[in-house]
Amino acid sequence: MRPDPRPLALAWPDPCDFTLAGSRRTWAATASAAALTPSALGGYLRDPWEPTHTLAGQLPVWGPFAGPVFALLIAAVLAWARRARRRYQHRLHDGAQLVTVLVPPTVDPDGAETLWANLAGLAQSGWRRLLTGQPHVAWEYLFDADGIRIQLWVPGGVPHGLVERAVEAAWPGARATAERPHPPLPTFALPGRRLLSAGGELRLARTETLPIRSDHRTDPLRALLAAPLGLTRDQRAAVQILARPVAGRRPARHTRPVVLRLLSRLLDLLLDLLTPSTHGRGAQAHQNGSPADHQNRLRQASENRAALPKNRGPRYETRIRYAVLTTVPYTTADPGADAGPRSLASDEAARKAQGQIQGRARAIAAAFTGYSDHNHYRRARLRDPLHALARRRLRRGDLLSVAELAALAHLPLDLAAPGLQRAGAKAVPPPPAIPTRGRDIRPIGLADSGQRRRPVGLHVADARHHVHVLGATGAGKSELLARMTLADVHAGRGVVNVDPKGDQINDILARLPLAAAHRVVLFDAETSTQPPCLNPLDQPDRHRAADNLTSIFSRIYADSWGPRTDDILRASLLTLAAGPGTPRLTDLPKLLESPAFRARALRAVDDEILLGFWQWYDQLTDGARAFAVAPLMNKLRGLLLRPFIRHTLAAGPSTVQIDDVLDHGGICLVRAAQDTLGVETAALLGSIVVSTVWQSVTRRARLSQHHRADAALYLDEAHYFLTLPYALDDMLTAARAYRLSITLAHQHLAQLPRHLEEAIATNARNKVFFAVSPTDARRLVGHVEPRLNEHDLAHLDVFHVAARLVVAGANTAPFTARTEPLPPAIPGRADQIRAIAHRRATRPTEPDRRRPRPAA
Repeated sequence: MRPDPRPLALAWPDPCDFTLAGSRRTWAATASAAALTPSALGGYLRDPWEPTHTLAGQLPVWGPFAGPVFALLIAAVLAWARRARRRYQHRLHDGAQLVTVLVPPTVDPDGAETLWANLAGLAQSGWRRLLTGQPHVAWEYLFDADGIRIQLWVPGGVPHGLVERAVEAAWPGARATAERPHPPLPTFALPGRRLLSAGGELRLARTETLPIRSDHRTDPLRALLAAPLGLTRDQRAAVQILARPVAGRRPARHTRPVVLRLLSRLLDLLLDLLTPSTHGRGAQAHQNGSPADHQNRLRQASENRAALPKNRGPRYETRIRYAVLTTVPYTTADPGADAGPRSLASDEAARKAQGQIQGRARAIAAAFTGYSDHNHYRRARLRDPLHALARRRLRRGDLLSVAELAALAHLPLDLAAPGLQRAGAKAVPPPPAIPTRGRDIRPIGLADSGQRRRPVGLHVADARHHVHVLGATGAGKSELLARMTLADVHAGRGVVNVDPKGDQINDILARLPLAAAHRVVLFDAETSTQPPCLNPLDQPDRHRAADNLTSIFSRIYADSWGPRTDDILRASLLTLAAGPGTPRLTDLPKLLESPAFRARALRAVDDEILLGFWQWYDQLTDGARAFAVAPLMNKLRGLLLRPFIRHTLAAGPSTVQIDDVLDHGGICLVRAAQDTLGVETAALLGSIVVSTVWQSVTRRARLSQHHRADAALYLDEAHYFLTLPYALDDMLTAARAYRLSITLAHQHLAQLPRHLEEAIATNARNKVFFAVSPTDARRLVGHVEPRLNEHDLAHLDVFHVAARLVVAGANTAPFTARTEPLPPAIPGRADQIRAIAHRRATRPTEPDRRRPRPAA
């Protein structure tokens, strides 16, 4: 059959042709025409060399123009990428923080995995990662002659406090404090010295899909912590582990080699089965494989099993760097001549120092051989290691799982790790009910856990349950009492502060507002001006005042006090109180030694028992009388020979109304300096002040509850001033009803008699403990368990407190906080306050008739 000479129709089938055969013929013709249509891709596939030769022929024409444009485009892309990397690094370092980690007494072995699993949340989403990059952190071990420090560099953009809370949550009892970042090692030497350094990097020697060893029977950091031991003052070392969470395609991409190896092995086995050898003995050898092949198969199977767990869960891109530095002095060729610039140190000394630090650097690198397993680390050169560690940049690194990274970067597990700085007490957040700031809040400090820098305080109404402050010398008790006093002053509450050392009163005077100067009553044992007068016998109830003063003397001088001395003092004070005018202690020696003065005083006495005592006294011989009064007279002379005490307690009518101080916002500051007055005299003065305050408070019983203004009594070194004529537990119980809050501060429990210790433990319900001795910690731990233990109480830092406060009358859970420093002193303010207080001290004060302030 001859072919149809008519041309092939290249058209769509006729719509009117609905026959099946016609449709098939039409579509077949259309497909054949499309196959014969020429195209560039089709021509290239049929003959790839012809387009190549054509393109090469066009190169001389458009190459001189397109080449430079293409080169400029590539240079612009590279420049943009470099600038983007720099801007990204600047963003990481702007606002970065350096978190110093203090190791807890006992370290949880699983804490590191908890931390790094938590920090894996720093990984950003895909589009943000492309725009801003992925942040990384740097875990650093620092070594010097003083010991070992562990710190964590956190880039900018990470919320402040997030990493600190993560560290403290991973290791309960650890302390994490943030500060401004600084290089791990100095990058320049002091004048006159030259800086020498050695260091490098550690990189995985095999493919990163293979794991390093992460399960260790003992702490793998032992070798690393021991490598830099023996560093001199001029030597330092650092190990830096940079870690960045990995997200996106990289983890999936690195699982492919394992899968491909498995498929390749299966394909080899299949081909061996399809094409077996026809030689009998050789076929058997080929089928079984050589011993080397068998070992390779076993090794590959083991590696595959080990690699699969690594590719599960979050992973990190890591880089390990280390460096050691030392400094050597410069020398000059001729010290007596103008040698110009200083020459380098002698070659021998420099070589010796360089050899030492290189040996230490190799020892640090060798410490990581304990992580060898299917994979291991190899040393790599690092250009300028000091600046590399200071920049803390991470571009590309090795892939590690959370367990592998936790084995590298964790807190030492050994309790006896040499030179390791450990945390004191654990940080416990305050309960939500603890108040923060306000006019009716007395400050305690700032929370050091949970919501950091959250103010914590004590409500005035809850302070009526009294406050017990205990802690060693220098822990911060006086500053806390000064801050509470200043808070009461600013709120207009009445306050009495008794300080046996004097520094606390000086701090308060230097910070008082000038508007409160007219409310100040100052008793200063070291002043040369006339102090105010607080006559203990000038009271509405003189008989009660005499009994109280006798009881105070008997308790202070208990070691040399007998019943006869007590009888003589009591009878003498009652006699002086019965006379006209104001009784004074300075009249007591004249009453005992002068018959004429005694006869005039007895004219006002109508008590037969008291008159009978003086009849007995007059019947004594002069020698017997002198013998009887000698124990009392030597104490009175030692007291009244001090001008300050004589003017304060025996100058005449009182110029201080304690009722006015407590009810109308007065400020009574008693600076009973023990180094000036002596311990016993200062204790006597303080006890008289406390007794007078209590007598004034008990007179509030005549007022209704809403007219009793809140007032405060602060006793630093309280054990000196608790020699009172009444039981302390009764005083603490009744003071709450009279709205007087008492704050008792001292150093240790042995300073208190057993009955006073029990009274304070029961009735001073607000507890604020600074660092105490282990003996006291065992006795006080019941107040703070179970959130704190004995170790915590004994290892509190300076200005660090463990507190258990009362809120709305109920005890709350204990917590820890850091007390705040006092505000800066106002220059010249203390002298201004003293001058105003002195002018007020020289005239008797009338009771303030102002309307009582409403109670808080």
